[in-house]
Amino acid sequence: MPDKFKNAYRIPPARWQDWDYGASAAYFVTVCAAHHERFFGEISNGGMILSETGKTVQAEWLKTPALRPDMNIMLGDYVVMPNHFHAIIVIGKSRYNTGGGDGGDNGGDGAVETRCIASPPWQSNRFGSQSKNLASVMRGFKSAVTKFARMNRIPFAWQTRFHDRVIRNFDELNRIAYYINGNIENWKDDELYV
Repeated sequence: MPDKFKNAYRIPPARWQDWDYGASAAYFVTVCAAHHERFFGEISNGGMILSETGKTVQAEWLKTPALRPDMNIMLGDYVVMPNHFHAIIVIGKSRYNTGGGDGGDNGGDGAVETRCIASPPWQSNRFGSQSKNLASVMRGFKSAVTKFARMNRIPFAWQTRFHDRVIRNFDELNRIAYYINGNIENWKDDELYV
């Protein structure tokens, strides 16, 4: 199939091919609104004023650990921006994951523990049913927001896919948290400011 259409229409995989996204680890995710539309609100006087859809994005994200208690999920820093959403999410050790970090309990204090940082051995991505992994969490989150918008006849759509990064160490975790927390302040310089 690689020679079909001379590879012109092939979309490269968005995921890291050598990683099992059901693994116990910390992840940085970004989800964008379709066409970078400002569905989630506006920034005014240095603060984010959430629209109804933006409030739903926040509420649905905060529900994530409760909706998936068997995955031992812990949420880190996050921010809802006018046209995108950034977050750190930790998938803790559970009966569903195979490796990555050493897992850890969901201590509830909001701190990402050392055991949840991605560490060798790397696991190959498992193909098949996409459940109990990062993709299934993000699919459920996006679906819940879309359902709210449709039920309330609010024009809204997500960009297809989402961006992710496996967080490999605490320096990277701290840089990402700093970036997330400065997003509103740096909005005018953001590449998604369109």
